[in-house]
Amino acid sequence: MTANIASKTRYRIGGMDCASCGAKVQNAVARLDGVTAVDVSVSNGTMSVSHDGPAPSAAITRSVKWLGYSIAPADTPGDASDGDPKGAADSHFELGEGAWWSSRKAVLTWACGAALAAAYLAGQVMPAIGHWAFIAAMAVGLVPIAWRAIAAALTGTPFSIETLMSIAAIGAIFIGATEEAAIVVLLFLVGELLEGVAASRARASIQGLTALVPKTALVEVNGVTTEVQAATLVVGATILVRPGDRIPADGEIIDGQSSIDEAPVTGESVPRRKGPGEPVFAGTINTDAVLRIRVTAAASDNTIARIVKLVERAQESKAPTERFIDRFSRVYTPGVLVVGALVAILPPLFLGAAWSEWIYKGLAILLIGCPCALVISTPAAIAAGLSAGARRGLLLKGGAVLEALRDIDMVALDKTGTLTEGKPVVTDIVAYGRSEQKLLSLAAALETGSSHPLALAILARAKADKAPVPPAANAKAVPGKGVSGAVGGEAVYLASARAAAEKAVLTDAQKSCIDAFNDDGKTVSVLLVDDAVVGLLAIRDEPRTDAIVGLEALRAAGIGLVMLTGDNRRTAAAIGKSLDIDVQAELLPEDKQRIVRELQAEGRKVAKIGDGINDAPALAAADIGIAMGGGTDVALETADAAILHGRVADIANMISLSHQVMANIRQNITIALGLKGVFLVTTILGYTGLWPAILADTGATVIVTLNALRLLGIRFDKGAAATR
Repeated sequence: MTANIASKTRYRIGGMDCASCGAKVQNAVARLDGVTAVDVSVSNGTMSVSHDGPAPSAAITRSVKWLGYSIAPADTPGDASDGDPKGAADSHFELGEGAWWSSRKAVLTWACGAALAAAYLAGQVMPAIGHWAFIAAMAVGLVPIAWRAIAAALTGTPFSIETLMSIAAIGAIFIGATEEAAIVVLLFLVGELLEGVAASRARASIQGLTALVPKTALVEVNGVTTEVQAATLVVGATILVRPGDRIPADGEIIDGQSSIDEAPVTGESVPRRKGPGEPVFAGTINTDAVLRIRVTAAASDNTIARIVKLVERAQESKAPTERFIDRFSRVYTPGVLVVGALVAILPPLFLGAAWSEWIYKGLAILLIGCPCALVISTPAAIAAGLSAGARRGLLLKGGAVLEALRDIDMVALDKTGTLTEGKPVVTDIVAYGRSEQKLLSLAAALETGSSHPLALAILARAKADKAPVPPAANAKAVPGKGVSGAVGGEAVYLASARAAAEKAVLTDAQKSCIDAFNDDGKTVSVLLVDDAVVGLLAIRDEPRTDAIVGLEALRAAGIGLVMLTGDNRRTAAAIGKSLDIDVQAELLPEDKQRIVRELQAEGRKVAKIGDGINDAPALAAADIGIAMGGGTDVALETADAAILHGRVADIANMISLSHQVMANIRQNITIALGLKGVFLVTTILGYTGLWPAILADTGATVIVTLNALRLLGIRFDKGAAATR
């Protein structure tokens, strides 16, 4: 007998604008046969359904549409209308693709407002029908609300905000408060409309990244350039990008040099000069020269597309605080019904108070107690935080990661590719009897065509210094020693210091110079011409330009630091000394993992930063694993988060982002509960009634959402602190 293997299918849901919407959809779909788990992200307008066997798509679609929302597979282009005009309107409203004032919710709100105005005029002209006119006006808005309440109750959510709203409005009719009931319904619809606008803005923040990629591209085939849709570009295609144009795909420059403005994607304020062989990203701007680029990723897999997908999936996972609020609200809402009933019944029953007065207060408490603001307080902030981070190259795989980062008190960093650039560069040139440029020319001539990292460093320096590279004859590698050949009729040999000493006598001064370079963690190549030493080339993988500032920002935040590297002790110690960081070197992957475990055993909350396969075990063992820069697929898959642009300062920025998001959540919860507490007291004392009660709910929801949206404006300074 073969066990069923759980699968997961994602959908886009149109029309959700608050946490209660997500809860209704989740409860309805979770009840279906074959469904094992459901995760709904209101922020994304998405739903992930885990199921045994084939997805029960027809049943899922019926359940979601029954609740009044639209649904489509997540990979369907465009909106989630699924052919449903009503859903299309909602989806356009949700995604910010259409005018909010023409959405279905807006039309219902305008209709209810117009009916209320007509009822008021009718009451002035014919007072006898005023009561019935306000009931009719209220019905315009209440009937759709009550229908949604019934649908939610039948699909597993009996205690929805629509249920509380319907009970309060209908109860108000029976005690003669028809004008207030109609006003309350209108205010509820206005509140929903404002919530939708805020939710649309939050959702558009991350989806707006896709708008950075141009719709068309210039493809070059056999010297002929044709304009095509950027979405149709295939890997390996050659595209032409003119000055001032956005780059339509991830790729590698084949021909041309230009400054690339990467600010839209990376946040870098200064354009980067790039030339042949260097990568470029979709959505960045070519500023000053024509470039020919080879496409390296399809449209669905370019940098921006990957960011959007990662953030969408991250927003579907809930943070611990969010899960607690969800559990609390399941008890809280029925509790509100009980409290409202007790307030309405007990004083008249036992104290002889007026029934109409206390029923009115009980109905107001139902409206005050609606949990929307409380429930949205956490996911709104988490979604805004994830989006703000993603737009700045800080990718976090879910709210739990974002929340846990605030507790980090120890950061363990890899060296190569994390604290350093990950590619050697020529740092020093010492010439004896010849110019530095001539030295570079001879060395580059021997290394032409080699893919060895040291060879690439020499060739890059020769190119940067505009040193001519003459042809070399009979160039060949000398295994374990270096490379030799003939350049301009001279026998040239580029070798390690030990191999060079076998061919020539090194002076004491030359030996001292080599030793000093070695003490600084640099690899030294000795250049011989006709068996005579003519120069030294010192090469090292240098620290990133922001490494010192980034590490200092972490120290300022009270976070401990340690470098864990597999490199040799001398090189590691030299880099560690220049960065003022403790070093543990010559480590195997299991050693790095062991050290992380030891730090955790000491009570430390450890973040491990790395970019290679050998970092994967330690990344998985750490409390938070962060992949640095491009990283390897294994590192990115194993890590909890990723710093796309390789800035050491972004480690502190990511931790700072966590602190700001959690502070925002505390503010939101205080606003949500504080407003409810104030209106609860004033209602019982008789100072406020039904319409201020609904303002306490919808107003708090809008305030909480707008407060969360402030996180989208976070800016990171040169060091690490996030500011607004």
